[in-house]
Amino acid sequence: MTDDERRALIEQVAGAWRPRGPHGELRNHPGWHDLDDDGRREAAALAAAMRRLEAALDPDGLSTTAKAVLARIRGPR
Repeated sequence: MTDDERRALIEQVAGAWRPRGPHGELRNHPGWHDLDDDGRREAAALAAAMRRLEAALDPDGLSTTAKAVLARIRGPR
């Protein structure tokens, strides 16, 4: 894997999107398993930083992850 491919994979894994299983359960991002331990640590640190930025920019102080969790709790509207 090139450095550019590794960086792109880390950014994908750090994003808020997660696949769902057949019963709606959240699963790990598929790229998580393609990263080594250092890559996973980088992705986790990047994800934490991104969520803080998202929350700081949101009028309600919520990250995309927090919004997704609340939407699941509240159900369809």
